[in-house]
Amino acid sequence: MRISINRLKKYIALTESPEEIADLLTQSGLEVEGIEEFVSIPGGLEGIVIGEVLTCEKHPDADKLSLTTVDIGADSPSQIVCGAPNVAAGQKVLVATVGATLYPTEGDSFTIKKAKIRGQVSEGMICAEDELGIGSSHDGIMVLDTDLPNGTPASELIPVTFDHVLEIGLTPNRADAASHLGVARDLKALLGRPLCIDEVSDLTLEADRKELEVSVADAADCPRYAGVVVSDLKVAPSPQWLQDFLRALDLEPINNVVDITNFILHDLGQPLHAFDFEKISGGEIIVQKLPKDSKFITLDEKERKLSGEELMICDAEGGMCIGGIFGGKGSGVSDQTTSIFLESAYFSPDVIRKGAQYHGLKTDASFRFERGTDPNMPVYALKKAVQLLREIAGGKVSSEMVDLYPNPIADFEIDLEYGHINRLIGKKIEPSQVKSILEGLDIRVENETEEGFKAIVKPYRVDVIREADIIEEILRIYGFQQVELSENLKTDYLAEHPVKDLNKLQYRLSEILGAQGYQEMITNSLTKPVYAEKSGFLDPTLNVEIYNKLSEDLGVMRQSLLFSGLEVLAHNINRRQGDLKFFEFGTVYQKTEAGYQEGRRLAIFHSGNRSAESWLEPAKPFGFADLYATIERLLDKLNLQISNSEMLESAPFEYGLRLMLGQRELGTLGLVKDSLLKLTEVRQEVWYADLDWDLLCKKASGLKQYAEISKFPEVRRDLSLVIDKAVSYAKVKEVAEKAGGKLLRRIGVFDVYQGDKIDAGKKAYALSFHLQDQEKTLTDKVIDKTMHKLMEAFQNEVGAVIRS
Repeated sequence: MRISINRLKKYIALTESPEEIADLLTQSGLEVEGIEEFVSIPGGLEGIVIGEVLTCEKHPDADKLSLTTVDIGADSPSQIVCGAPNVAAGQKVLVATVGATLYPTEGDSFTIKKAKIRGQVSEGMICAEDELGIGSSHDGIMVLDTDLPNGTPASELIPVTFDHVLEIGLTPNRADAASHLGVARDLKALLGRPLCIDEVSDLTLEADRKELEVSVADAADCPRYAGVVVSDLKVAPSPQWLQDFLRALDLEPINNVVDITNFILHDLGQPLHAFDFEKISGGEIIVQKLPKDSKFITLDEKERKLSGEELMICDAEGGMCIGGIFGGKGSGVSDQTTSIFLESAYFSPDVIRKGAQYHGLKTDASFRFERGTDPNMPVYALKKAVQLLREIAGGKVSSEMVDLYPNPIADFEIDLEYGHINRLIGKKIEPSQVKSILEGLDIRVENETEEGFKAIVKPYRVDVIREADIIEEILRIYGFQQVELSENLKTDYLAEHPVKDLNKLQYRLSEILGAQGYQEMITNSLTKPVYAEKSGFLDPTLNVEIYNKLSEDLGVMRQSLLFSGLEVLAHNINRRQGDLKFFEFGTVYQKTEAGYQEGRRLAIFHSGNRSAESWLEPAKPFGFADLYATIERLLDKLNLQISNSEMLESAPFEYGLRLMLGQRELGTLGLVKDSLLKLTEVRQEVWYADLDWDLLCKKASGLKQYAEISKFPEVRRDLSLVIDKAVSYAKVKEVAEKAGGKLLRRIGVFDVYQGDKIDAGKKAYALSFHLQDQEKTLTDKVIDKTMHKLMEAFQNEVGAVIRS
């Protein structure tokens, strides 16, 4: 679900950054999966200014080009070569200055450079609307009617909307938050700030009355049905602010009437449906069920057989809409529509869920209805929509408002005890703070005593019906992070946390490494002092010395597993066993000011060839990727993932990586320096990884999460990027995951190139992107939009050049 920060600010005063808002919402249970910048005009018209054409002459070497001088507010006019047929002296125009990036309506973006065109210098570009991405016309350059001075940024003439959009992974129980108003309610409770809700006026007759009889045959499945006739409408494109709002939510504007219904749905969480009044037969609307196997053609022009269980919105001749799910082909709003019947209803979640599943239809309306909407919202939403129809489409109310609500849904009443609140949360929260949190959530407190109170919950909170639900609401606003966890688990805790058996964990990883061809070694904890002295990365002053040492070779406790491992490699290599894969779980020791310290480490060694020479192929030596792949496999078995990595060019490595697990260092890996190999008389390359086994044991989880394989197909798209050598693949992957959002399932590298075919200091990655939607089949439009976001992100954040 996408939420516009700009729209949230209409409900609540927000001074926090989008990242701070996202963090607040995530901690309270509305997990923000991503933050996306939205600009109504790509690039925000940055670098585009108002200019005035001072002179315009025919290009001396091109019949269809003109040579102009343009005043763009600089110290001197700019010479610009222009190919538009309508350019002329005296015009006010939009000029893309040198360095500006243009995002045309069709095609890829490009940057304006100072260039020579047919021998003449051109210092910019006079733009048509399609070249700026603000329209589709390419008949000629835009000629302006403005008195703004030359050099004025174009954004002062053409408004540009800048917004941030939150991508919220809404859980099924939080139907109340499936709107901007719902998210604003949570922020109200979290920040303690009031909501600003627009006032709406009662609907009064404004035009000739249009008679329409409305009835509901099944009040159990449609507890509330409201509607009104609006006439004198002028169907046209929506104003820019409404189009920008919808586009920020990844919705394509259609016309002002339909756009208003979509606005209300995403703003208030109340689906609306507009019927062309002239297409309603018999002057009546009936909410009822039609016989099984009745045929009905929906808006997508598919003929569907009804199950007999779905609610249908019917006129005198039959069905016009599958109620709460999908409209019919014959009753929708068109460019010729002048009058509509606007429906606002509350449907039973059960009947909507069954109908949507039966027909395989998942719409924005059914998404909300089947989870439970607010039964008190239909009339307010209807009035708000009519107010917008008046302002935007010139509509006039032409009937009395219908509101059929025979059995109003009451608020939930829930008894709570303060003792239960403190017991389940695990911390005492003062009654005054409990009441303050509940009031922020619009939950009334009544009949309060020293022991407890009665909570009155509005029915839009369909997930809050028990005492435990109220306590959960208190905790998520109070803050999970404010509840300290005891060192010793108690029966008060809701979940069981079995004690980890570290020996079993080590045995399991040993089996995994053994299955990959590794041999386990166990080496002596006593080692030579010279190793620390000549290592370049160990501090000899931290050595734990042996008082009664048997020899100088066993004089200190080891600070690293590296040298004892290299000694084992040297022993094997000297006996002509050169292709080696070893690992060791061992302890390292140091003497610090605080006393003696021990730490457990996991060391992994590669040396020699990963595959022997044969008639099929030559021998393949071990490389960095082999060692890194082993570490990734181990982390995958422990349900862990590397959070960050950085390059190392210091001892003990010629080059390597430092790996991070959260905010802590997991370990290092890389190619061991020749100088250290000589200390142990190893005469071939050695790849070495040193991992913090204590940290792995602490973070490891034996719990696996499984998901059903999606029934919707996965799509692959490839890109080739040219980037600076200094940019790591980890950075490229991070940018891709952020830009690709939830549709990006995985990323792969199938080629890396560095050579004379690209600029010095550059490298080329060939990447594969695997896209998949868990809820529907991806369309070409969605795929192309996602790939465009990825390309923009690579260009803007890592300076990539996209190779076509």
